[in-house]
Amino acid sequence: MKARIESLVRPEILALDAYHVAEAAGLIKLDAMENPYGWPESLVSEWLEALRSVELNRYPDPQCELLQDALREAMRIPDDMGVLLGNGSDELIQMLALTVAQSGRKVLSVDPGFVMYRMIGLFAGMDYVSVPLQAEDFSLDLPAMLEAIEREQPALVYLAYPNNPTGNRFDADDMVRIIEAAPGLVIVDEAYAPFTDCSFLGLLGDWENLLVLRTVSKMGLAGLRLGYLVGPRPWLAEIDKVRLPYNVNVLTQVSATFALEHKPLFDAQTQSIRVERVHLFEALSGIDGLHLFPSEANFILMRAPAGQAGAIFDGLKERKILIKNLDGAHPMLADCLRVTVGLPEENAAMVEALKAVI
Repeated sequence: MKARIESLVRPEILALDAYHVAEAAGLIKLDAMENPYGWPESLVSEWLEALRSVELNRYPDPQCELLQDALREAMRIPDDMGVLLGNGSDELIQMLALTVAQSGRKVLSVDPGFVMYRMIGLFAGMDYVSVPLQAEDFSLDLPAMLEAIEREQPALVYLAYPNNPTGNRFDADDMVRIIEAAPGLVIVDEAYAPFTDCSFLGLLGDWENLLVLRTVSKMGLAGLRLGYLVGPRPWLAEIDKVRLPYNVNVLTQVSATFALEHKPLFDAQTQSIRVERVHLFEALSGIDGLHLFPSEANFILMRAPAGQAGAIFDGLKERKILIKNLDGAHPMLADCLRVTVGLPEENAAMVEALKAVI
């Protein structure tokens, strides 16, 4: 079997590790950038009533028209822009790659950055080019970015805004320079839009090669797996050709449409997370040995004392708290841990546990 696998599976796939999701049963879960707030019972009852009308024996609306209308209104999507929906933003990243992939074509992004840009580019047979961020603050190295764009001529450039896993938001003027220099598409990934006041959504159309990628996961709907891509209609019409039929299931369509009708609830929750992010940053700042990086997302990146990240991660897990250990994920993330902003009591428990193990 091994010989046959090695003869058939592409070498670049053999060299990859599968994406790992940590087991979190029984733990305070602060590892995956989820909204920790649930729905009030009255809203759950309304949602379940809405699901009564779902015909599970029928295929879902392939164009998701009701959901698209709800997204346009809730997210203030410009009327002249197209919208394309996916099973999470990951599927949209895959669709983008499949649309432009040819031998020798490049995907370019920054490192450390969102791992799926690289992985999905490789899945599609494209080459991945990374440009290191500035070591001291994870800001864009604009000269290096412009030089790499000129040299590599990438078909796709991804810029997460704010960036994952670092949490910082890149300088908007630097972003514009990159959009104007890129020969291909530039995708601004605004997965963490609920936690910052800045966006490129309103600038769509200013450059013909700009697309904005978003998800409803971080606002509190991670379980629905719904992402959306916004941009000029001619681009989205081509990308839509590689979309598999019925890619957004009927339960997601009905549930997301219902949730977006109650967007003020989620806005209040994400505002609470933003307030709690400040409190958590202040509490973590009081722990000797930690270096914190400013964040405009719903998580905080911190660097532990040299060589201690693994022990701290294990110590927190022994105390039933799960965060993300990024030590070893990238050289620039040496000794780094990432913690999602949770409920106030969850954050307090994590801070106390951290004081005990550091």
